[in-house]
Amino acid sequence: MTPETPAVGATPPTAQGTRLDPWLDAYADRAHSMRASEIRALFAVANRPEVVSLAGGMPYLEGLPLGVLGELSQRLVATRGTTALQYGSAQGDETLREQILDVMHLEGIDAHPDDVVVTTGSQQALDLVTRIFVNPGDVVVAEAPTYVGALGVFRAAQADVVHVPLDADGLIPAALEETLTALARAGRRVKLLYTVPNFHNPAGVTLSASRRPQILEIAHRFGVLVLEDNPYGLLGFEGDPIPALRSLDADGVVYLGSFSKTFAPGYRVGWAVAPHAVREKLVLASESAILCPSSASQLAISAYLSTCDWRGQIKTFRELYRERRDAMVGALAEHLPSATWTVPDGGFYTWVKLPAGLDAKAMLPRAVTARVAYVPGTAFYADGQGGDHMRLSYCFPTPDRIREGVRRLAGVVAGESELVSLFGVSDPHGPLGVQQPGPDLA
Repeated sequence: MTPETPAVGATPPTAQGTRLDPWLDAYADRAHSMRASEIRALFAVANRPEVVSLAGGMPYLEGLPLGVLGELSQRLVATRGTTALQYGSAQGDETLREQILDVMHLEGIDAHPDDVVVTTGSQQALDLVTRIFVNPGDVVVAEAPTYVGALGVFRAAQADVVHVPLDADGLIPAALEETLTALARAGRRVKLLYTVPNFHNPAGVTLSASRRPQILEIAHRFGVLVLEDNPYGLLGFEGDPIPALRSLDADGVVYLGSFSKTFAPGYRVGWAVAPHAVREKLVLASESAILCPSSASQLAISAYLSTCDWRGQIKTFRELYRERRDAMVGALAEHLPSATWTVPDGGFYTWVKLPAGLDAKAMLPRAVTARVAYVPGTAFYADGQGGDHMRLSYCFPTPDRIREGVRRLAGVVAGESELVSLFGVSDPHGPLGVQQPGPDLA
């Protein structure tokens, strides 16, 4: 045995300065940028029955026809079990891809089944698009704030996330153009513009119809691919859905969709719609990652779409979440008038700005002690902003629980505000500009 050859079964060399992880020096560079989601870290506490969780974005699945779905699943295994339990295509089941076209048609998207790649939730689609486009050091432009799951993907890809501000009408075109111009002058390569245009997570705002062509024109002029993440688009509370960005530009947009919010997240079925060449790379990337998406999940959703009133189910969800939204904003107006917040026209979330001097992340342990949970705003920025904000979710608790949760939260805020007045803690963060005064929105 040479000195360079370790003995079989030998203990790996311990990285200098640590006994907790002997493999610390062996990790790829991208692994060192990974960190736990602030939302996932809350789950163990927020799921306790005595805690009112205004944190997680979990759909209210008791609104589904669970008995019917059970019968569908049983019939699926009995009649198509050898297909449902077998490997499938890396691009996804063709029948389901055709049905996805019907779903997207509600938002004005005209596509072909070959344009669709079925994925394990839209989160995988987001990861695959990032994987095939982003090199370490490339820039991804994203709204400020933005979806925490996207930040995790971009961080793992070693991208630099540059934020562009929102207002009540969504992403601000002038700010986007200014940001892209500055990055071009600095010689920075921008690969993606990531946007959640409808009922934004976490801000609750929607990109106006008039701004959508402007955003696409700016992105086209700077050669930036638009990544449209749209899990909430069919969950608007008033009127018809706004046409998707993808409906306005088939070549400059990759569209991400999901059944997690309009049906059930446990099936883990999402999709991407992409230009032809991009689609081919997405299929190859998916095949290398997972071989193929779950045939059982795809066929179950296909059976649901073909035999159940899925449009009626979406209408039921819209009414259910609108009632919860109203309970949330009413409780905020009653119990927390010192704060400001957005009033979403759909989706799951409102974005709350705390009174001056309060830090949502520092306040969270005291809120959990008071048996209420939320997500601090810092989770939704790449650069540590957002300490003066929190995301409140109204999708899962009942209206009464929402009102009770806001009442408990208001008590925590009052206690923190008293400490600020006594000790003079200053507001470490500036306003975002997307909030509207709470009392005027009641």
